[in-house]
Amino acid sequence: MLREFPPPPRAAEFSELIKKKVEEVKAAGGTRETVTVDWNEQQAHVEVIDLPLSGLYFNPGTHRIRAQRSHDAARDEALEKDPWSAESQDYLTFLLKASPTDPNLRDPEFDKLHDSLNQFGQNDPGLVTHHGVLVNGNTRAAALRELGVQSMRVGVLPESFTWADINAVELSLQLRKDHRRDYSYVNRLLAMEEQASLGRTPEQIAKDFRIQVKTYHQERWILSTIRELIDRSKSGGGVALRLVDWEGAQERLKELHRLYLKLESVDRDQAEVLKEFRLAAILLDFSKTDVRHIDEEFLKEGYLTRSLPSALAVSGSAVSEPDEISIPGLDLTVPATSSVVSEARALNDQILRASAAVRSAAPDLPDSDKAQDQAVLDGARKAFDEAIESAGRNARLRKRKQMAPARLAEACASIDQCVMDLVQARTSHSLDEEVFDEAVLKLRSSLRKLAQQAGRGLPTPGDGVAWLLEAVAAEGSR
Repeated sequence: MLREFPPPPRAAEFSELIKKKVEEVKAAGGTRETVTVDWNEQQAHVEVIDLPLSGLYFNPGTHRIRAQRSHDAARDEALEKDPWSAESQDYLTFLLKASPTDPNLRDPEFDKLHDSLNQFGQNDPGLVTHHGVLVNGNTRAAALRELGVQSMRVGVLPESFTWADINAVELSLQLRKDHRRDYSYVNRLLAMEEQASLGRTPEQIAKDFRIQVKTYHQERWILSTIRELIDRSKSGGGVALRLVDWEGAQERLKELHRLYLKLESVDRDQAEVLKEFRLAAILLDFSKTDVRHIDEEFLKEGYLTRSLPSALAVSGSAVSEPDEISIPGLDLTVPATSSVVSEARALNDQILRASAAVRSAAPDLPDSDKAQDQAVLDGARKAFDEAIESAGRNARLRKRKQMAPARLAEACASIDQCVMDLVQARTSHSLDEEVFDEAVLKLRSSLRKLAQQAGRGLPTPGDGVAWLLEAVAAEGSR
């Protein structure tokens, strides 16, 4: 959500320096460099000046690393309390250089920017508030500091700008078609959520993000699901999954949403169970093609039930639910969650809590507990792997069984089209009868081969195969 940050230390002093430099640029005459920013559906042209990098602050509210802040809960809490301290600014520096999907790794895209700045220097100016907080160019500033550069060209926003204005400007710059580095997936979801909290309509937000309204609703559903899973992953020790843990799952989460919507209107319980199983598979880092095997057939055949070890199997009695739930304050009752859904949720909760513990860097979490949770994940992954392999094998078998009929259906469609083409060719007197005759002979040869294979091992063939056999036999007797 949008937060108002207090001014950084020595804000008034730095503001005076900025005013002085802007006045010097204006007094110098000649062509002045400006930056155009979109604000309040208007364009503002702000002066560009040169400021010392040592006096600039990274923006604690930048959308670029909003999700990655959850990487280290202790440092994130410290940043929330004092965003301008050296420790908090160091944490922001670390995140700006880190991979969005795994902050423990350095981002190759940052290295590309670093090399470009080293070779060509700064091409485009950044953007700062009148207190020296970077609005645009945080990553560039981190790279320039690493290179030992002493100053940075920046445009200066008007002194009247609030934090709501600052966030809107940053977002508009990022969503321009010519932007160079996208927000990570979860950070885009958070930016949409923030815009909704400001009272903007789905249509307005979708337009800004250049997506369809239905895609906006899909993204909000995904973020809501992620937040629910984070809450469910919390254990007694306060350990929980983080927003950054879901980076890289974009396509798998979108496919889950499409499947969920398709099934929900037909069988809500089936939709909920598949949702739990797919989310567990995503958390266990199965690929998109593997996760697709978790479908209606996967539930019908009970592949996972057969593969689960006893330590992960959840009995119906352990998750028994009442048939109905009363709504407090109202004389109404609604159907309770079915046992099959409760069992799927209970299984996923085990995986969520174990994954949170294993991924946690909390020093007070005993190694023995982590080893036990890792064993839970290993058992779950093995069970899902076996179930998905069985489902995939049977899916391939079903596909092979359906291949011959599908090919024949395609041939029928081609023959139907051939009839139309033949009529048109004869009408226009453009038919090459010799070539057509050769094609018919090839068809006869193909039908003979088809009849030979179709008649094998069928003591009582169906009407279609029986006709084919009779037709070929009659043609051969001539």
